[in-house]
Amino acid sequence: MNFLEFAVWGAYLTCMGNYLGIAGLGDKISWFYAIQGIVSIFMPTLMGIVADKYIQPQRLLGLCHLLAGGFMLGCWWMGMQAGFGQEITDKGLFIALYSLSVAFFMPTIALSNTTAFTILKTHGLDTVRDFPPIRVLGTVGFIVTMWFVNCAFVDESGFGFTLAENSHKFQYTYMQFFVSGILSLVLFAYCFTLPECKIEPKQQHVSLAETFGLNAFKLFKTKKMALFFIFSALLGMCLQVTNGYAGPFITSFKGSAEFANTFAANNATLLTSISQVSEALCILMIPFFLKRYGIKTVMLMSMFAWVFRFGFFGIGNPAFPGVIMFILSCVVYGVAFDFFNVSGGIFVDQECAPNIKASAQGLFMMMTNGIGATVGTLAAGEIVNHYCEWQNGFLIGNWQTCWFIFSAFALVVGVSFALVFKPEKK
Repeated sequence: MNFLEFAVWGAYLTCMGNYLGIAGLGDKISWFYAIQGIVSIFMPTLMGIVADKYIQPQRLLGLCHLLAGGFMLGCWWMGMQAGFGQEITDKGLFIALYSLSVAFFMPTIALSNTTAFTILKTHGLDTVRDFPPIRVLGTVGFIVTMWFVNCAFVDESGFGFTLAENSHKFQYTYMQFFVSGILSLVLFAYCFTLPECKIEPKQQHVSLAETFGLNAFKLFKTKKMALFFIFSALLGMCLQVTNGYAGPFITSFKGSAEFANTFAANNATLLTSISQVSEALCILMIPFFLKRYGIKTVMLMSMFAWVFRFGFFGIGNPAFPGVIMFILSCVVYGVAFDFFNVSGGIFVDQECAPNIKASAQGLFMMMTNGIGATVGTLAAGEIVNHYCEWQNGFLIGNWQTCWFIFSAFALVVGVSFALVFKPEKK
């Protein structure tokens, strides 16, 4: 389940920008990633309520994937109708189909966790010990589809695929949406083979505020927690920047005669998959660092890792030895992403009362993947559109300035966090 859940996402998340530029939507890349943040503000909560009260989570997971996959296949169909290297004719409809697909996909991340935890507990297994190795397979699924869309080519019919090399790689075409849509439908069918996750009847009265997780906002009354959530949103602004623009940035070197034939410039998706490999490994390192250094140090490591993540992109290039900077950027991504998201979730769990733990986790996700990621992606889009422009299918311009601006922002956030955030030592 976890393998398929994230394989659906990996098919397009890091390479979608390349196709959007070709399809005449290059100036809207930031919006395509911001939509994921916008729907993350409310859709997971709504689907969570449905799973708690009306539909078993494993079934709702399947139904969401049915809808997400159907709308994603609609995007693929519109791209195929337009043809290779051609702009989408009805851009509004394409954006609408994509938005609906994402709106039903984003809640499935939480639903898959709920399903996994319920099934493990039902079978007498320890979620703390047994879930992490299962969750790592989600990252593996993400990597596998990244590699597939990087290496597979669509044949001249515009529908089938082949491994024989030609000019139509999946990562540059609408076929990435086809892969995602089909995998969603496969997971839809698979979800109905999973063990039952019975809906537990609620014994006590639950207020409307508690139902929608609004009671967690009282955490802002505490200075420590208010600062934590504010910095969560600020660092969350970094989350989708490289997902949206690392691919177009690396691919843009194909427009330069000096770098056009380098392996990295022609395999951006494969190169950036190193980030996910690093992520999978860093998940296993978190318990050691948390126990030895504490929450503040671990989160600071994440913040300064973002400085290097962006900075290495700014000074690198696809040729040797510059490509080493790209590889290092991908390696530090594991620390940048995991040490913040996972350790932040642990901090929230430790600091909050039992009756608002779930709501507080929802608030943490809303501040990072919702508000933070949305604002950050849109701001990054404005910066990239100011310094770069699409030329012959490549996003060409002053990329170095863009990456240094992103790096400087992460540095300011990290230094500020070090100065003002002072959790009690335990």
